[in-house]
Amino acid sequence: MPRNPSTGVYSKPAGTTPSVGQVIDPAPWNALTTDLGNEITNSLPRDGSAPMAAPLKAATGTVSAPGVGFASNPQTGIYLKGGGQLGFTQNGIDIVFDKASAYTAKSGDYTALASDDNAVHRFTAAATLTLTTAATLGANWHYCVIADGGDVTIDPNGLETIDGAATLVLKNGYSVEIICSGAAFFTNKLFARIQSKADSSAVGDFVVGLVLSNNASSPNTHVDFAAGSARSGASFVASVASFTKRVTGTFAAGTGAGGLDAGAVAANATYFAYALRKDADLSFDVVLSSSATIGGITTTLLSGYTVVKCIGVVLTDGSSLIRQFVMYPRDEYTFVTPVKDAVGAAISTTSTLLALTVPNGMKVKAKLRFEFTSSATTNAALLSDPAQGALVAGAGSDGANVGTIQVASGFAVGSQEIWTNTSRQIRMALGGSTGSIWIWNDGFHFPCGRIS
Repeated sequence: MPRNPSTGVYSKPAGTTPSVGQVIDPAPWNALTTDLGNEITNSLPRDGSAPMAAPLKAATGTVSAPGVGFASNPQTGIYLKGGGQLGFTQNGIDIVFDKASAYTAKSGDYTALASDDNAVHRFTAAATLTLTTAATLGANWHYCVIADGGDVTIDPNGLETIDGAATLVLKNGYSVEIICSGAAFFTNKLFARIQSKADSSAVGDFVVGLVLSNNASSPNTHVDFAAGSARSGASFVASVASFTKRVTGTFAAGTGAGGLDAGAVAANATYFAYALRKDADLSFDVVLSSSATIGGITTTLLSGYTVVKCIGVVLTDGSSLIRQFVMYPRDEYTFVTPVKDAVGAAISTTSTLLALTVPNGMKVKAKLRFEFTSSATTNAALLSDPAQGALVAGAGSDGANVGTIQVASGFAVGSQEIWTNTSRQIRMALGGSTGSIWIWNDGFHFPCGRIS
């Protein structure tokens, strides 16, 4: 008779236990040899020369005595856990394997569940990700979040925290892995490290590149910004390509769009250019404002942006058109056409203030050339920084920077770079008598932090 298929026990046929002098009945003995031959055929060869013809059934086993083990190490192998789960043991210690990673795209708010253990969820729009209670998710629950379309606000349940905070805002373009301790949530800190590097205030303030120029096609209304980067305090932004803004419209995102923070372009005005960083994707943009400080910018149109740093300035003429200029290293501007800021203007021994065509609201160093005449043959003029106070012109006093007239009613010339006050003014005075002065303005230095 064959082997019992449920127990594996073989019982030989009756009449096959011989005794001395017994006459052998061939039938049971033939059955025995047939059974033995069948069992030998059905046995698995130790040399692996033939495969199994049916599933191999192992003992259930335990973590310390697995159902499938090794002769040299019987405590290492495979066993059957409770609930029909397969277990792996190594030297009698259970080995835990991670669940298979499962990717899913999310387009809105979502609540992470225990079944999301080791899941990867890519959020294609701004959303709030709510975390089920840490106790329910359990220790070692972990989950990857990708923000790819908007910021994702990660909000633990109730008073529970993530990295010690009530919420974590994952910026668009970043990813983070969340780990549950069973009582709170933590991240792998990669996002925090990247963000802190990008926004570290220890690096200092600077502008690299982003040089301004009149747009070639529309020089009177559009200004170009070369590729570059800017940092101020805890904010950094970079542009990998040239960028254009126009003064004939209010701010809209993108190159070629309007740039004013408010209102319409004005005549003889100053517009400071500020680098912007879009909070959603950290991209570059520019806003133009008449305010000389970030605090004075009208931000109504700038929702979702961080104002990083002033990177330059443009001036308009009496027709509200951008004055043509060339920008050189170290924030130096030269007007393509010199501006006449004084034409035969009266000048005397009384120190007076004169307004120049330079940015308003900031001290700048104006690049000036002078010519003056006087009926007095020994007269000389002094033009100076208002911060020095009312200086007295003349060799016996504070000197001069326009040469002394040698012939009555003749002309003397001079040049100097002079700092203005925040109202665009310098001071001027004569050493004696009265006279007339002409001043040509070639441009100015407006320091924004460029070192080259």
